[in-house]
Amino acid sequence: MPSSARVPASTTLEVACDESGSEGEKLVGGSTDTFAHASVAVSTAVAEETIARVRVEARSPATEVKASVVLRPQNRRVLEWLLGDRGPLLGHSHVHLTDKALHLTGRMLWLLRDGARDGMGGGVDGDGDARGLHREAARRVGREAWVSVLAAFNDVVRARSLEEASAGASLLACRLSEVGGQLDRSLPAEGWSVPLDPEGLLRLVARGRGALDPIVPALADTLRHWGSPGRPFRVVHDVQASLTEAAVRAAVTGSGAEASGAFRGLHFVDSHADPRVQLADFLAGAVRRIASQVLAGDADPTLVTLVTPYLSDRSVWLGPWPAGTGATSLPRVAGR
Repeated sequence: MPSSARVPASTTLEVACDESGSEGEKLVGGSTDTFAHASVAVSTAVAEETIARVRVEARSPATEVKASVVLRPQNRRVLEWLLGDRGPLLGHSHVHLTDKALHLTGRMLWLLRDGARDGMGGGVDGDGDARGLHREAARRVGREAWVSVLAAFNDVVRARSLEEASAGASLLACRLSEVGGQLDRSLPAEGWSVPLDPEGLLRLVARGRGALDPIVPALADTLRHWGSPGRPFRVVHDVQASLTEAAVRAAVTGSGAEASGAFRGLHFVDSHADPRVQLADFLAGAVRRIASQVLAGDADPTLVTLVTPYLSDRSVWLGPWPAGTGATSLPRVAGR
């Protein structure tokens, strides 16, 4: 393998991206409770050699190596090599991690407060209300009861008709009422309400549509990370229907002036055709699986330690990464 995986500084940096755990704007009650967006900046040659080595060591006939292959117990040695300091990714990769329920708590607060009325596309990045509410709700009423509230809100915003939105809003108001007495100190003091009138509901659905998908703030953070040195860069991304032109524009705007000034565009590729994107897919899948285990209280300390250096400090995660494993603080609730 080449001695350095980094792309020569004299060229425009090309960053390959993929995600794991995407279910669009369905954030709770789906197949995954976490979302990870990974980006890698390695040469095509390094990526090809890495995929070839993994295929041999994992005894996989697949031309595209997926995270699920490397995460099998019998391939633990390969996984540790890929993530560790002897592998090709450390120092050349970045992962934005999202706890979907926490992200949805932030979106709900924004939309049920000023977001449904002010006409702005802002978010709740670093919002103490969202973090405090999510923490206290999980502690006082339990994660399951709180997720049922979030699910009701999620259904309202994703409603396909006024009738469906109205039924969902009534259920949301009921569930908030049921848990509200235990959350008085955590709920925002002003401007928090569930609209039940047709006009208010239509406004809420209109503002919320397109505002929930965690891939937009994740991509914004990715652009911010790679654009912060001011070096021109472009992104190659696995085909992702959620990344419409409007979504990419929102991510570029949210990345900040320095990154947006250095950004030279994004184009989509089939992961089968680009081994760099396959590495991003592997990294995103590994981090997402490990993060879900952390939420479930069933994480492997060694793997938690190995993925820690990759995690963005702008990840949507409540509190510190597990203590005693090379912990890093991941305190933010990221908005759009």
